[in-house]
Amino acid sequence: MGQGLNTKIAQIVANEFQLPLDAIKITATSTGKVPNTSATAASSGSDLNGMAAKNAAEKIKSRMAEYLAAEAQIKPEAIAFEDGMVIVGANSYDFAEAVRRCYMGRISLSATGFYSTPKVHWDPKTFKGRPFYYFAYGAACSEVALDLLTGENRILRADILHDVGKSLNPAIDIGQIEGGYVQGAGWLTTEELVWDSKGKLLTHAPSTYKIPACSDRPLDFRVQLFSEGENCEDTIHRSKAVGEPPLMLGTSVLMALSHALQSVNGSSSYPNLNAPATPERLLMQSVGLDQANV
Repeated sequence: MGQGLNTKIAQIVANEFQLPLDAIKITATSTGKVPNTSATAASSGSDLNGMAAKNAAEKIKSRMAEYLAAEAQIKPEAIAFEDGMVIVGANSYDFAEAVRRCYMGRISLSATGFYSTPKVHWDPKTFKGRPFYYFAYGAACSEVALDLLTGENRILRADILHDVGKSLNPAIDIGQIEGGYVQGAGWLTTEELVWDSKGKLLTHAPSTYKIPACSDRPLDFRVQLFSEGENCEDTIHRSKAVGEPPLMLGTSVLMALSHALQSVNGSSSYPNLNAPATPERLLMQSVGLDQANV
């Protein structure tokens, strides 16, 4: 969670001030700076931090505009931030000069932004309410190859179309989707939990717990963002979360493996293939053993 968050927040602030991205510096958060910050969980990083950063930037812009407008004896609405410049009536200053003027005018040039997701409410007693602000959608089609003699398998190709609303950064979002898909495929095909007779977890480390690696990605990996996507809710620039939702796209790998087994005997229904679909389970299914006794 949170990969690319610093870049997205920097982009949002740069867009507000109309500055180049390299003019923005992001530092690590701490409770000394924001006492009640939220964790980057539930794919909320960009939604919460993006809106909060935008809120803070708007406060600083408003203060600067009011001071510079009073100095030039014009209305604040006449102040514009464009291409690294601040337009003040007939005059224009580069951003650094505008900041210097405000600093000398004893104007506060720092601000705290805050954002709380609206419309979300839930009653755990009646199971009624609105637990989510919006939904993200995606579709994945996976092609697999299965060796019936060993149960070994490969993802040959994956085609994914995912909805991220109006993407804040398409390159980052595509990377998140690719990573989520591979993680989801690993969850459903290799990540098996094993306990001993005393209830002790035996698959407790990467040496025993088989997480997907880069070699487990599809040989032909095609990911595309839904070009017409736009969040119907007023999120940051109408974008959507893209941290955890793509994980579910990995379901198509489990279904493709089930379909491969189904094609062997020409059955009209999927076999009873439980997750994770490890090579051992696939092999036992292929030879007709009862998986429930495994």
